[in-house]
Amino acid sequence: MSASVTSTAPDEVTVTLTLNGETRHLNIQPWTTLLDLLRHDLGLTGTKKGCDHGQCGACTVLIDGRRINSCLQLAVMQDGHEITTIEGLCQNGQLHPMQASFVEHDAFQCGYCTPGQIMSAVALVHEGTARTREEIREYMSGNICRCGAYPNIVDAIEDVLAQGPARTREAAE
Repeated sequence: MSASVTSTAPDEVTVTLTLNGETRHLNIQPWTTLLDLLRHDLGLTGTKKGCDHGQCGACTVLIDGRRINSCLQLAVMQDGHEITTIEGLCQNGQLHPMQASFVEHDAFQCGYCTPGQIMSAVALVHEGTARTREEIREYMSGNICRCGAYPNIVDAIEDVLAQGPARTREAAE
């Protein structure tokens, strides 16, 4: 006599996230990546799906102020955490200092990698470890720009860092 086994998908789980300053209670499937939650379920398409393997940085978001590749994170792992996406940087219609610097320095070409580059740059400023162009390039090495806008990206970050503690604090917030 053989037994019959019925397989059912796991139920959805509830997570609470602070997303761009707003507390959200979400019912999600346990296998949903943070990237897919942001893009597909919540319509926050600024975070890009590049390689989907954590190698390009296009999906970089801030989780509790730290830069993280959202394609490598299950959304359920973020329960109780604060997540900031590129959409959350602009406040009261004003570009974040890093966003403004990227525009000023023409630090993009096709723009696909730009949200991840900016999010990583914001974290870099907050980390406070990069002081030279070489250090900026090293700490930004997890974000790939296929168009090769690296000199302008470094210029934009360097400009924010050079504007002193007040602008640097703004850029880190």
